[in-house]
Amino acid sequence: MLTQPLLQPRVTDTAFIKQSYKSDKAVMAFFALALYYLVLGLTFGLLGSMQYVLPDFLQDALAFQKTRPLHVYLVIAWIFTAAQGGVYYYLPRIAKRPLYWTNGVWVHFALQFITSASVVTAFFMGKFGGKEYLEFPPVFGLLIAASWAPFAINFFATLKANYFKAPVYYFSWTIGIVFFYITLSESYLWVFDYFRTNEIRDITIQWKALGSMVGSWNMLIYGCSMYIMQQINNKSKAASSPMAFFFFFIGFTNLMFNWGHHTYIVPAAPWVKNVAYIISMTELLIFGHLILQWRKTLSNAQKHYHLLPYRLLSIADFWILLNLTLSIFISVPAFNYYTHGTPITVAHAMGATIGINTMLLFASVLYVLAQKKPVAFERKKKAISFGIYVTNFWLIIFWAALIGSGVVKIMGKMNGEHFAIIMEKSKPFFRLFAVSGAGILIGLCFILVSALAIIASKEKSSVELTSNDQSSVELELVS
Repeated sequence: MLTQPLLQPRVTDTAFIKQSYKSDKAVMAFFALALYYLVLGLTFGLLGSMQYVLPDFLQDALAFQKTRPLHVYLVIAWIFTAAQGGVYYYLPRIAKRPLYWTNGVWVHFALQFITSASVVTAFFMGKFGGKEYLEFPPVFGLLIAASWAPFAINFFATLKANYFKAPVYYFSWTIGIVFFYITLSESYLWVFDYFRTNEIRDITIQWKALGSMVGSWNMLIYGCSMYIMQQINNKSKAASSPMAFFFFFIGFTNLMFNWGHHTYIVPAAPWVKNVAYIISMTELLIFGHLILQWRKTLSNAQKHYHLLPYRLLSIADFWILLNLTLSIFISVPAFNYYTHGTPITVAHAMGATIGINTMLLFASVLYVLAQKKPVAFERKKKAISFGIYVTNFWLIIFWAALIGSGVVKIMGKMNGEHFAIIMEKSKPFFRLFAVSGAGILIGLCFILVSALAIIASKEKSSVELTSNDQSSVELELVS
C-alpha cells in the first residue's frame, strides 16, 4: 500500500529515489494514444461482430467492409504504439542516460498521429488500395516507415549495445525494429507487376511479409516482457539465461519461417510446409515455459508489490497454453486445409492478440504507471483488477464461439450444404460471439479508462532533482 506524500523527504533516503527523464512525458503520450487506438479498435470490432448477426446494421453508414479494416488497423496500431512507449521508457534506464534524441520521440508521436488519422479518414471515405492488414492506400506505407525512423535512431544511438554481453531483450528489440522495416518493404512488393501479375507469387510474398511482420511486433512485446520480469525479480536470470536465448533463437526462427503455415494452399516444395509446421509449434511453448519458471522464483512480497503486472503475465501464460493447443491443431496441413479462412483462424488470432499480446502489453503499461504515478495507480487498482477478470471471462466465451462457428462451417462444407444453410446454423454462435465481444469491450474499458485516468492525473507526490547526467532524479514514495 502506498503511503501519503511526505512533506520533507530526505535526499539521502536513496531507497525512494528513481530516475525520471524528460522523455517520460512523451512515453505517457504514447501510452495514451495506444489506449485510444485499442478502445476504437474494439468498438469497430464489436460493430463488425454485430453485423454478422444483423447484416443490415449500419450497412449504409458504416458497412462491414469498413468496420473490419478499421478494427484490424487500430488494434495493430495499439500493439506497436504500446510496445514503442515501453521501449522509450526502458531505454534511458538501461543506458543510464537520456535518450539520444529526446525531441525525436515527439516527432515520432506526431508522425504516428498524422498517419493513423489519415488511415482512419481514408477508410471512412471508402479509400482502400492495400493488402491484408495494410488495406489503406499504399502511400501511407511511406508515412509509417518515416514514423519509425526516430524510434530506430533513438534505440541504436541511446543503447549502443554491446551484444556480446547483452541480455536477451536487447536482441529482441533490435530484431523487432530491423525486421519491421524489412517486412514492411516486402508487403508492398505487390505494387510491382512482377509480383502483382502472378497470383501464386503475390500470395506467397504477401503472407510471408505479414507473417514475419507479426513476428517483428512479437519481438518488441517479448523484449518488454523479459525486461519487466527481470526488474520485478532482480535476482532472476530470466533475461540472460541460456533458456532465454534459446527462446530468442526460436522466436527469430519463427519470424523468418513461421509464415509458411499460412500458405499451405499455395503450391510449394513439401519441405517448406514441413519446416513451417515444426517451427510453428515451438515459440509459444518456450516462452510459456520461461514465464512459468520465472513465476516460481518470485517471493510472495514481490508478487504482491507487482500484483497487476504479475497477474497479467500469468494470464498471458494461460492463453499461451490455450493458443498453443489450437496452433498445433490448425498447423497440421491436413487440418489446415479445412480450417484456413474459417472463424477458427480468427479464434487463433484473437487468442494471440488479446489473450497474449494485449495482456503482456498491459503488464508493461501498468508496470510503468505504477512507477511514475503510484498514488493514482493505487486508487485505480481495484477497477483495473476487475476489468482484467471480466475481459478474460468473456474472452474465453468469445474464443469458444469462434471455434464453434468454424466447426459448423467445416461440417457444412464437407456435407455439401449451401452457404445460406451454414450461416443459419452458425447464428447461435454469432450471437454468442457478439455478446461476448461486448463483454470484452466492457472489461477492457475498465482497464482503459483507469489507465487513461492515471496518465492524466496531476500527481504531486515526488520531488525532482537535477543530476550531472542531464537526467532528473525523483523521490517516489512507496511503502
